[in-house]
Amino acid sequence: MKAVIMAGGKGTRIASMRSDIPKPMIPVEGKPVLQYEIENLVENGITDIILVVGHLGDAIKDYFKNGSALGADIEYYTETEPLGTAGALYCLKDKLQEPFFLLNGDSVMSVDFKRMAAFHKERGGLATILTHPNSHPYDSALIVTGDGGCVKKWLSKEDERTAYKNRVNAGIHILTPEIVSGMDRGGKWDLDRDILRPLSGTGKLYAYDSPEYIKDMGTPERYEKVCGDVRSGLVRRKNLSCRQRAVFLDRDGTLNVYKGFITRPEQIELIDGTAEAIRAINDSGYLAIVVTNQPVIARGDCTFEELEEINNTLSTRLGEAGAYIDDLYFCPHHPDKGFEGERPEYKIECSCRKPKPGMLLEAAEKYNIDLKESYMVGDGENDMRAGAAAGCRCAYVGGKELKCEGISCERYDSLLDFVRRCIE
Repeated sequence: MKAVIMAGGKGTRIASMRSDIPKPMIPVEGKPVLQYEIENLVENGITDIILVVGHLGDAIKDYFKNGSALGADIEYYTETEPLGTAGALYCLKDKLQEPFFLLNGDSVMSVDFKRMAAFHKERGGLATILTHPNSHPYDSALIVTGDGGCVKKWLSKEDERTAYKNRVNAGIHILTPEIVSGMDRGGKWDLDRDILRPLSGTGKLYAYDSPEYIKDMGTPERYEKVCGDVRSGLVRRKNLSCRQRAVFLDRDGTLNVYKGFITRPEQIELIDGTAEAIRAINDSGYLAIVVTNQPVIARGDCTFEELEEINNTLSTRLGEAGAYIDDLYFCPHHPDKGFEGERPEYKIECSCRKPKPGMLLEAAEKYNIDLKESYMVGDGENDMRAGAAAGCRCAYVGGKELKCEGISCERYDSLLDFVRRCIE
């Protein structure tokens, strides 16, 4: 596949650091941010690259030349006037006759592009965007998806939202030639507003969700964070081609205050220190994955839609504090019968309800997780038994005495106590 990188931005928010070079050329630990993207593409076999340059573009051309030093074949398109975030594609349409990657040129990243390409091919949409959680969803556009990752809604920062799943567009896209041929004129085009957002709800736009490292350095504060992550090796470790480590988290009683069966969003109340603990997990490179039994579905206490709103409320509360979970798995089953309003189809013995390890094993398969290097954290015996069955280390954060014969687990005062002693 070919890749087009939009590398013509001025970087007005970070101009206080370097105004003499284009934003993609700002050095991060000894090399330009754009070089990280090109190297990441090349290691995935994507060597045919078009760089769209504009502001101070000669600095990019002089540095990368034809790309041979990096194992790439680079050509350039120079915008003589600003064409927006996608206008150059119209000018390049004769060169874009197959599906291609489109990247913003101002992010440090380490992505397994082969996984994303396979996802796009399997779904067969007109476009695929890479989404991920971030630490500031309240000032980002949010992507709402349905089954199979089909994008249902695209919520801009200005749109009203209450409870939401923290998933934002990461600036990595796969577009088909049909997208470009549909651009019926030259001039300025906004990729999100004019091309992608109108595809929401049509069944033609998909979101490939990934926890991999993708961060822009658009502000001095984010720049310093990216530099530190490069130095520590975190950027590379988050690539899904590498074995991942995870902290699996029970929900009720571990993240939020236990209130029996939770059936309404307003019942979600974070335990003190939860957001701080999740932020530390996020910064450490461990994946934060919730695995929770939710028999409220089988019992008929709430619907899947209501449970989704409850889980989105949890995500929103964390996002307001700069923390996020990478994924959430829930088991809707319960084997006991006899409840008024119960749903018989979910009254079964399953492989996902803790103490069985099904949810952990499913996540491990999806994210290439090394379970022996991962933790299961919870407030009950079922959590510990599920973690042990999956081969994880087990950390108990409940207030009651725990008796789990044959299981090795350590006890901590809270999730925050566990993180401070084991993760940070």
